[in-house]
Amino acid sequence: MAHYPAGASKYNPIERHLFSQISHNWAAEPLTDYDKILGLIRNTTTTTGLRVRAYLDTEDYPLKVKPSAQRLRELRVTRHKILPKWNYTIAPSNAK
Repeated sequence: MAHYPAGASKYNPIERHLFSQISHNWAAEPLTDYDKILGLIRNTTTTTGLRVRAYLDTEDYPLKVKPSAQRLRELRVTRHKILPKWNYTIAPSNAK
């Protein structure tokens, strides 16, 4: 898992290379519905061959759900040496 701090999007290669292409692709297009938006995103490519996959996630996700203290103890989180607050690995736990 790698997060980029607020204001650091210039370090995110996906955001830097992809989002500008998506914006260029849908320039001057009215974004009227999800199908149109997804179509414009899916048809985005770059000169280096990067292609985009996109789908609409319609799943409902509960808000303000907090894991139990036991569940947090079971997580196997390894923080990276570079920016450990933002970069870490979460491995599957052995607990059932």
